[in-house]
Amino acid sequence: MGKSSLLASFPPLLLLLLPYCVLGDDPYRFFTWNVTYGDIWPMGVKQQGILINGQFPGPQIEAVTNDNLIINVFNSLPEPFLLSWNGVQQRRNSWQDGVYGTNCPIPPGGNFTYVMQVKDQIGSYFYFPSLAFHKAAGGFGGIRILSRPLIPVPFPPPAADYTLLIGDWYKANHTDLRYILDSGKDLPFPDGIMINGRGQYGNTFTVEQGKTYRFRVSNVGLATSLNVRIQGHAMMLVEVEGSHTLQNTYSSFDLHLGQSCSFLVTADQPPMDYYIVVSSRFTSTVLSTTAVLHYSNSDGQPVGPPPGGPTIQIDWSLNQARSIRWNLTASGPRPNPQGSYHYGLVNTTRTIRLANSAPVINGKQRYAVNSVSFIPADTPLKVADFYNIPGVFSLGSMPDNPTYGAGYLQTSVMAANFRDYVEIIFENSEDTLQSWHIDGYSFWVVGMDGGQWTPASREGYNLRDAVARCTVQVYPKSWSAIYMPLDNVGMWNIRSENWARSYLGQQFYLRVYSPANSWRDENPIPRNALLCGRASGRRTRPL
Repeated sequence: MGKSSLLASFPPLLLLLLPYCVLGDDPYRFFTWNVTYGDIWPMGVKQQGILINGQFPGPQIEAVTNDNLIINVFNSLPEPFLLSWNGVQQRRNSWQDGVYGTNCPIPPGGNFTYVMQVKDQIGSYFYFPSLAFHKAAGGFGGIRILSRPLIPVPFPPPAADYTLLIGDWYKANHTDLRYILDSGKDLPFPDGIMINGRGQYGNTFTVEQGKTYRFRVSNVGLATSLNVRIQGHAMMLVEVEGSHTLQNTYSSFDLHLGQSCSFLVTADQPPMDYYIVVSSRFTSTVLSTTAVLHYSNSDGQPVGPPPGGPTIQIDWSLNQARSIRWNLTASGPRPNPQGSYHYGLVNTTRTIRLANSAPVINGKQRYAVNSVSFIPADTPLKVADFYNIPGVFSLGSMPDNPTYGAGYLQTSVMAANFRDYVEIIFENSEDTLQSWHIDGYSFWVVGMDGGQWTPASREGYNLRDAVARCTVQVYPKSWSAIYMPLDNVGMWNIRSENWARSYLGQQFYLRVYSPANSWRDENPIPRNALLCGRASGRRTRPL
């Protein structure tokens, strides 16, 4: 279908949006998605799942750097719904982030068109439903952002590009899990692990002998770090959440909640079938599942038991995490080398320390950051900020440092200034591994270690080739430190990727503010923005 016929098929309102979202001659890609409930069987038991265009997982998004994505989402669920885009930075455009702090939910029977550009990005990401514990029912899918044709990539084109969406899974419906959390209790142990929505032996990936393949892997689960390995095959790491890495080779690899990466795997073994194994990490009971790497000229089924992997070893995982380095000679989304921005030579302007905790508040289990357990407001924070609606949130309600006091409920927002350069230390005094994600940004993971962080810990920072990513793990009784330039104005969610902890308050919003109030710094409110709560009845912009 040509461009003119494509445009003719879209409603007038959407055509009015296009001049504001299609920048120059950058290509655009249209998607129309219908979100429904349907029967799924990830663990061999029928349960209610969330389907997108009848698919579980949802359709994959294929894009190229700077493409404009226009995704029209129809909500056919009997409850409000939102999609968020894990790792897509939404440059100057937190209006499209798809979390309740920035967007009004799509009402039942309604629709919303996301209009966003994958500006200056490459890499492997995923989307997911952000409200009402919907993530436990599906509704997620992969995102591939490829380099533009003239930008060199530091490895030859693979023979094929496969996506593995891995994650722990519960046989209970998401409504039952949500009820458990709303009752003030913690979730039970997961029932299993799925790969691309299927359980044991549910997936086969076909390869030809002698060829090399790219595997993009994302941990879309709720509660569990996972380890992935391929029987008899080395996995060469080439990309982590948009950054080309030093091409280290691993026999197995830990992927924590919310993280994504890419491996190159060469089919250089005798022509047979081989196990692809995913197993849980840091759990007393080890869950595992397998898929099959199938040689097109295979002589037989996999031989022997699936290869074992690490279980509760923290030092092993910590050392592996430290081995992930930025490839300073590789181009990113632009032709200049990734390391041309010398992040380690810039003085930070602010240090923020964030400590997770698990307080009981009003007799119910909650989770907190610096003792504050987040509760959603009646109006999305970004919308309230735009219309200057008082009483929705207060800046400074999230402290810069741990208080170590009793937990309390608050709609927590931290104020920050555009173009500041911040150091953030995630401090974890608990016995469980934490995983943290920051919307709207990529940051450099400059250090991680056991024990308590102190200013002297900076002496061990990697200020040369730390990898840039959007999700970082914090090991038990440990800390992780990041550097991040606040170069993206908006209201951005900082959250635990452990979904029960995030749902019960281990998150907050970072308001990055520019006094210029210029479209150069931040896009205006979309004309099609949904308005709810105290913003109901207001107007966006004159059409």
